[in-house]
Amino acid sequence: MIVESPAKARTIAGYLGKGYVVESSIGHIRDMPDKAAEIPEKFRAQPWARLGVDVDHDFQALYVVPADKRQQVSKLKSLLKDADELYLATDEDREGEAIAWHLREELKPKVPTKRMVFHEITPEAIARAIANPTELNDGKVDAYQTRRVLDRLYGYEVSPVLWKKVMPRTSAGRVQSVATRLIVDKERERIAFRSASYWDLEAEFATANHGKERLPDEPTAFTATLQTVDGKRVAQGRDFSSIGQLRGDEGQLLHLDGEAAGALAERLHGASFAVSSVERKPYRRSPYAPFRTTTLQQEASRKLGFTAKYAMSVAQRLYENGYITYMRTDSIVLSQTAIDAARNQARELYGAEYVPDAPRTYTSKVKNAQEAHEAIRPAGDRFRTPQQVAAGGLKGDELRLYDLIWKRTVACQMKDATGESVSVKVAGTSSANERAEFNASGKIIHFYGFLKAYVESHDDAAADRDDQERRLPVLAENDPLSALRLGPAEHATRPPARYTEASLVKELEDREIGRPSTYASIIGTILDRGYVFKKGTALVPSFLAFAVITLLEQHFGQLVDYEFTAQMEDALDEIARGEAERVPWLHRFYFGDDDQGNGAVPAVSRPRSDGSAGLGLKALVSDITDIDPREVSSFPLAGTDIVVRVGRYGPYLERGEQRANVPEDMAPDELTPEKAEELFSIPTGDKPLGSDPVSGHELVAKAGRFGPYVTEVLPEGAKDKPRTASLLKSMDLDTVTLDDAVKLLSLPRTLGVVDGEPVTVQNGRYGPYVKQGAESRSLPSEEEMFTISLDQAKALLAEPKTRGRGRAGAAPPLRELGNDPVSGKPMVIKDGRFGPYVTDGDTNASLRKGDEVAAITPERGAELLAERRAAAPAPRARRTTAPKSSSAAKSSSAKKPATAAKKPATGAAAKSAAAKKTTTRTRKSPEG
Repeated sequence: MIVESPAKARTIAGYLGKGYVVESSIGHIRDMPDKAAEIPEKFRAQPWARLGVDVDHDFQALYVVPADKRQQVSKLKSLLKDADELYLATDEDREGEAIAWHLREELKPKVPTKRMVFHEITPEAIARAIANPTELNDGKVDAYQTRRVLDRLYGYEVSPVLWKKVMPRTSAGRVQSVATRLIVDKERERIAFRSASYWDLEAEFATANHGKERLPDEPTAFTATLQTVDGKRVAQGRDFSSIGQLRGDEGQLLHLDGEAAGALAERLHGASFAVSSVERKPYRRSPYAPFRTTTLQQEASRKLGFTAKYAMSVAQRLYENGYITYMRTDSIVLSQTAIDAARNQARELYGAEYVPDAPRTYTSKVKNAQEAHEAIRPAGDRFRTPQQVAAGGLKGDELRLYDLIWKRTVACQMKDATGESVSVKVAGTSSANERAEFNASGKIIHFYGFLKAYVESHDDAAADRDDQERRLPVLAENDPLSALRLGPAEHATRPPARYTEASLVKELEDREIGRPSTYASIIGTILDRGYVFKKGTALVPSFLAFAVITLLEQHFGQLVDYEFTAQMEDALDEIARGEAERVPWLHRFYFGDDDQGNGAVPAVSRPRSDGSAGLGLKALVSDITDIDPREVSSFPLAGTDIVVRVGRYGPYLERGEQRANVPEDMAPDELTPEKAEELFSIPTGDKPLGSDPVSGHELVAKAGRFGPYVTEVLPEGAKDKPRTASLLKSMDLDTVTLDDAVKLLSLPRTLGVVDGEPVTVQNGRYGPYVKQGAESRSLPSEEEMFTISLDQAKALLAEPKTRGRGRAGAAPPLRELGNDPVSGKPMVIKDGRFGPYVTDGDTNASLRKGDEVAAITPERGAELLAERRAAAPAPRARRTTAPKSSSAAKSSSAKKPATAAKKPATGAAAKSAAAKKTTTRTRKSPEG
């Protein structure tokens, strides 16, 4: 039996008796070659070898076993020799089907081979899967091959255009580029946004019972906001356009400024107020559907601070160890046993009154959802509570995510929350006989239902939670009220919120772009490529992303068109269902439409976003002479003669002959004309300091890519290299002097000779230090480089070498963040060699570009630590040579087909399989 991961293999092996060997493929065992060295000799002369796809012969892909998988493949072939049957038990999605297909194609088994699928790893599920084997799904395999070839053509044909026209080592991808465009488009909206100011009145009204003895849940005062004046509605934020202009019928709107609002408040001072209307409506909130991949990622981000990638990593471990069902699914359907388990648990924990008479069923609204899967839920026919799995050893982030999944699953089978929503209008007449009407709304929950178990979070932190009440006093029409407080309140429209990982996942799913199971890796890719960085949880595009997307929009418009990308996903689903053929579709994508004279069969109707309508990818990339690198990498700053350009070493400003570097962590919408002038004012040219008193060479200070430094100007024709030295932390370009430069260029400074070896003082990558031969010791401060004597250096070198950054006491932390939710230890931010980092004493995680020490929240600190733990390197695999024959392997193989047994394996089979496991880098097939 072959599965994808060692953890999954270990779990399943424990459920099977003698006669089974469970081994892992460790992800994909084959893929298209990554580099020329991987291309087999017989194909290297072929014109399509670099692509790895023979586009002239039915788009046949060249698959090879990469070097890091050859040992595992050899091991699988060796084990297969003694087997009577082969079960391909990879995951049940398209990627799992592809791995199973690659295994069959590479291993070429001569024994009966069966496909085995299951959505949870429990003894009962494994026994059912063995008893009901299936065959490989050719439709899924065709869809996988189409996607893989499509992504290969896209990446390998378009990325070189970016290398030549934007910057080396940039890349394009079918979904990656569209996701980047979404983030860039959002930033463009923020750049174009102009805030509008508007005012209204806020009042606190009280009933006649105010100040008297009352129960805590019976308020006698409430806050209301001015809604109309003489029938005209007071303008609110929704009444302004993104450029700050009032929209709609201005005759029906009243736009108050500060002066007008203050004057109206004065005229209402001392006025009599009364309730003009009370509207009550029943409130009902139904449970949220159980988790699918995208909703799990969103809630894990909002509630636990997990990135999409980390959430899927934790979920993968939970699945492989038998705690939850398969975590890559579009389905929100629960099996009958899961429904029964959730209802029983809700009844036990909350009482029968919280469970509806009939089970709840959910239908996916996701187009092309893989309904063969089940929603993400706790594994088994009876759910284990978080307390039970914690007692069994589950802890940390795995326990937190399990708790989230368990609560959501139980809540989905509970009753609706019910209550009452109330809208109250309060009217009064000003001294100028104006009728002012205020509005207040409230919500009372009479029966919490499923909200007892689970409440969904929102991306907008200001939004009310579903279980949050807003109680108003008991009011009736014409009830008199007194104004405890009434005054003007200023507001301003806000730019559209940037995407977070959670909201980007939702947007991609809503637009039906890509597969939900790939969103985590897509977000990881655009972060790693430098197209996007984070400010808190917000995803901010870099200027490099602007350059890349501008080029793609102008010259490959259909490739980053949202609708076209969604239609490509439709085509892949049609191929998976056997409703379309992959070769004609790929032919059209690569070579063009029928009207281009290639005879291709139409696959999907794609929108035309530029003059390249009908052209295939090959034609689009064949002639790129019309792409002006300077044009696609230049962005005029509105209202100025300043241009932002993206250069080889990062973004910079240009105005005539003036240039100024733009900080890499500056968000594009923060680059205002005022900020640009500030950047121009920073010295960037050479600052003459005077002549070196010894050499006579002119010394200058400069602003370099890696910070300010001083150097000497050598005469023309000089063979020596000029001396350079970085400024100390206490120095800057504005104040550095000739004496400072002379001191800096005197380094390294020789203090004398001890035991035949010179003792020097130097300023290194990790700070100042003294050195004699192979021995070195750190200095507590930079100033000591110029004051330390030979005797002091000898004494310092004689001290035992301390671990860490020197003998000085540990510097106090820059900030304290509270306890880490995983380790329970205090999190602090410290200043390290490579910049600030967060640590809990066991794990260190550097702050990312865009993270500011003062703005880091405890949630962000915990997220950085969690990502660092997830990225910890796996132990190295020990290289072993598989023996030609193994009695252990032979004894572990059954001579006849075996049946599933529920008792754990105790024989040589399990031991032999376990002994042969190795740890190797998992190879995945990336998407776009």
